[in-house]
Amino acid sequence: MKKLIALTVASITLAGAAMTAMADSGGTAAEARAMLEKAANALKADRGAALSQIAKGEAGFKDRDLYAFCGGADGNFSAHPSLIGKSMRELKSPDGDPIGQKLYGAAKEGAISEVSYMWPKPGSTAPAKKVSLVTKVADQVCGVGYYQ
Repeated sequence: MKKLIALTVASITLAGAAMTAMADSGGTAAEARAMLEKAANALKADRGAALSQIAKGEAGFKDRDLYAFCGGADGNFSAHPSLIGKSMRELKSPDGDPIGQKLYGAAKEGAISEVSYMWPKPGSTAPAKKVSLVTKVADQVCGVGYYQ
């Protein structure tokens, strides 16, 4: 009977740990790339609708810690969960790394580039390594970032 109780407790503990790990898992590089490609295609099809959906995290543009974002030719966020209208070009990491300038510099029409920097994970203040995949669609610089 003691063995059965011990095995049951161990099973419950392992299942709980596995569920916690799954809940804490962030998006992958492949998922970020797929979301960015989806955003680029949506922008090409209907710019206004795509920017609205991206900003609201609708239509698959938000998944766990992954979300799409875009900045316009004026350097301001045109689509982001909370920074619309604020300067994307002037965005800096907590340690002063000019992320926005790097994003704009790396974005090329028809190609996906990577920009690495330190940025806190959602719900945290401690910087973690993040990679944003970026591309350019007409006048929009768009990206999706994932944590390593």
